[in-house]
Amino acid sequence: MVGFLTVLLASFFFCFQNVIVRTLFHEQTVLSVFHTGGFVAPTLPNSFLLMFMRMLLVVPLMAALAGKLYPPTWKAIGQLREPAKYPLLQRAIAGGGLMFLYLALLYVSMGLIPVGIAITLFFSYPVFTALFSWRFFGDRPTVFRWSVMGLVLLGSTLTLPHVNPAMSHTSVIGIMMGIASGIAYALYTVVAQKSFETLHPVPFTWISFLTTLILSGVSLLLWHEQVWHEQGAPLPWPPLWIGGLFSAIVTFAGHLLNNIGIRLIGATTASMIGASNPALTVVLAWLTIQETLNVVQITGVAIVTLSVALLGRERGMGSREVERRE
Repeated sequence: MVGFLTVLLASFFFCFQNVIVRTLFHEQTVLSVFHTGGFVAPTLPNSFLLMFMRMLLVVPLMAALAGKLYPPTWKAIGQLREPAKYPLLQRAIAGGGLMFLYLALLYVSMGLIPVGIAITLFFSYPVFTALFSWRFFGDRPTVFRWSVMGLVLLGSTLTLPHVNPAMSHTSVIGIMMGIASGIAYALYTVVAQKSFETLHPVPFTWISFLTTLILSGVSLLLWHEQVWHEQGAPLPWPPLWIGGLFSAIVTFAGHLLNNIGIRLIGATTASMIGASNPALTVVLAWLTIQETLNVVQITGVAIVTLSVALLGRERGMGSREVERRE
């Protein structure tokens, strides 16, 4: 049950991050009190800029807290320089590469097709996580978990706005990128689960963040002309850094809690809980920036809530069964 609640809390932080990014891209009324947002256009170069700023804050933040969260963090990282530990270091770096890849693919997808469709495609990742875990770990999902997974994906789909984009070449590419982003994130969760057999989530997460920072910085250098010249005006740095700070905090908390949850309950179960993110984002957006919910979306939220509750009940019953056997 602890692992279940840990991943659920991580999902909340991820949803809060979605709301922050949405506010940075589009003006919103926050808590019905004040207007803010719309500081940069929702383009791929600006997405790299926000990603870089976020990671530029996350990496030192986690470095400062790592020793308190897990005292042997720097010793564990130092040991990765030993030849025998190279495979583990490579997996940690691969985790950072996959973290950057799934974000980059998702941004490309959102640039080519409506955001609602891109997010729906991305949140097909629990299916791929289950398949990868089955392939690499022999963790075959039960019929119950497949059913819960289907309900969560159904409910998440219902929470998203209904759009009918005209199919074109760019739409096909956008759809492919959206699915690819889900596959990349599924691989990240599987790599994380494998790494956690011998490496604690704290050093793994810090290495992943550092790798993402480097890759996003390189990407920003490649796209810097679009960032500076397409704005048409100086960038509003103070609100961007404030938004980046809040985004960094929730990113740090979300990924760390999610990785701890993966270690406790496995990548497949964690991904099924994480698939509730679209529904949770809709609810959080309704509470903070007053985005309205229609009947279909409320139905989707109810389905996701019930499905995750059933999954948590199964985890709790399984834990009690293990305790009785012991």
